[in-house]
Amino acid sequence: MPERFYLDPYQTTLQTTVIRHDDAGLVLADTLCYPLGGGQPGDTATLTLADGSTLAISDTRRNRETREILHITAADAPRLTAGSAVTLTLDWVRRHRHMRVHTGLHLLSVVIKAGVTGGNLTAEGGRLDFDLPEGMELDKDEIEAGLNALVAQDLAVSIQMTSGEALKARPELIKTMSVTPPLELPEIRLIEIDGVDLQPCGGTHVRRTGEIGRLLVKKIESKGARNKRVVVTLAD
Repeated sequence: MPERFYLDPYQTTLQTTVIRHDDAGLVLADTLCYPLGGGQPGDTATLTLADGSTLAISDTRRNRETREILHITAADAPRLTAGSAVTLTLDWVRRHRHMRVHTGLHLLSVVIKAGVTGGNLTAEGGRLDFDLPEGMELDKDEIEAGLNALVAQDLAVSIQMTSGEALKARPELIKTMSVTPPLELPEIRLIEIDGVDLQPCGGTHVRRTGEIGRLLVKKIESKGARNKRVVVTLAD
């Protein structure tokens, strides 16, 4: 079953219970928190306990071996007992900015038609690195205008599911040159921006491009003979 942050990335509160809380982190029966991955930071949140006290979640990670989602608490935080009922409240302002930026980076890969060699994002903005022929220049104003034209179209953003085998037959959908999707999986998540883009992605996204708001191209810099880094930020 898809995880809750995929089922509804707009959900902000959740009643759940503690499975385990130790030095590795806090494991909950269910969670809204997106774990660090795909260039997107892990979520932060607040836990409210049955007695009304609160506990801060400073980061969210995934255990690579067990696939458990670990909620990171302060080293000196009290350990919660298994079975304890808690209310999880997502830091929604930060998450929503991640969703806006992440979807904006998909638009950036539409405007600049080249392979992507790397990327990262924060709540303020993000960057993609592009594999471009040596000597090819990018125009900051043209890129910014192209991005904001796509934002203004208020295009629908939706999820499709495919298989690894089906994706192998459509390699043009894989824009990232540095990281290949797990093609051995029976299901792989695709993000579609209506009429302009379809690519595999495990991040969280807004429902429509108009929700991103105005994007600014902060800088363009060379990161090697064929590598150009384009940094974008949210205007607000």
